[in-house]
Amino acid sequence: MTPAKLFALLQYPLPHHLLSRLIGRLADCRVSWVKDLAIRAFIRQFKVDMGEAHEPDPSAYPSFNAFFTRPLKDGARPIGEGLVSPADGTLSQFGCLDHGRLVQAKGHDFTAADLLGGDLEAAGRYRDGSFATVYLSPSDYHRVHMPVGGTLREMVYVPGRLFSVNAATTHHVPNLFARNERLVCHFDTEHGPMALVLVGAMIVAAIETVWAGQITPLPRGGVQRIRFDTPVHLEKGEEMGRFKLGSTVVMTFAEPVNFDGLDEEQTVRMGQRLGEFS
Repeated sequence: MTPAKLFALLQYPLPHHLLSRLIGRLADCRVSWVKDLAIRAFIRQFKVDMGEAHEPDPSAYPSFNAFFTRPLKDGARPIGEGLVSPADGTLSQFGCLDHGRLVQAKGHDFTAADLLGGDLEAAGRYRDGSFATVYLSPSDYHRVHMPVGGTLREMVYVPGRLFSVNAATTHHVPNLFARNERLVCHFDTEHGPMALVLVGAMIVAAIETVWAGQITPLPRGGVQRIRFDTPVHLEKGEEMGRFKLGSTVVMTFAEPVNFDGLDEEQTVRMGQRLGEFS
């Protein structure tokens, strides 16, 4: 058995939510010496470039979470033409949906319906469309931005597990992105419907949006849908949400996308051009 498979299997019995919420409380600690020690150790471990940050002084952040979700300097991420990456990270998979199925990793795929919380009507919009998945590692910038301009139509919270979403787990846990807790944001765009799915993961303490603040964790229960009577419109490149600790964004589009000669597992930055709608 490979170390990667063992790592994935060991996660099944873990109390995912309990561990994640405990880490979340620690990350919100505002005791100066505790949060400063954690922030400086994290910067050393993951070689974080604080020169890009709007506030480069690590001790200026009131908590580890505030540091982790830090904004960047104006102009640090130029916005390209066409479809752009919503976040810094690794472009783990991308391409066309195959009869409503998305690729998770070699040998693993999952349905749009499962990803979107069992919504067959919504999944039908993307049956012959395109998708792209961006994995945010701990060292990445953790705010999520709009890959194209759009108007929010509905937000759906889908409860689930909190497996890690790194490469080892995506290769060994079937239906990973359709099993984990996630927030599905449905937008109308000039290119048709788009869903941005913010997938929770092990020790991701919360997911926030710019229009509703912190969303996860929610009390246990089923799928929860929130519609918006007052339109929430965001331009391409505007922030739409953030992760408190790393995770994954899955984008689905109703229209086909011509991707720009990209490679799987390629590093991308927020605002980087990924392709254009055909």
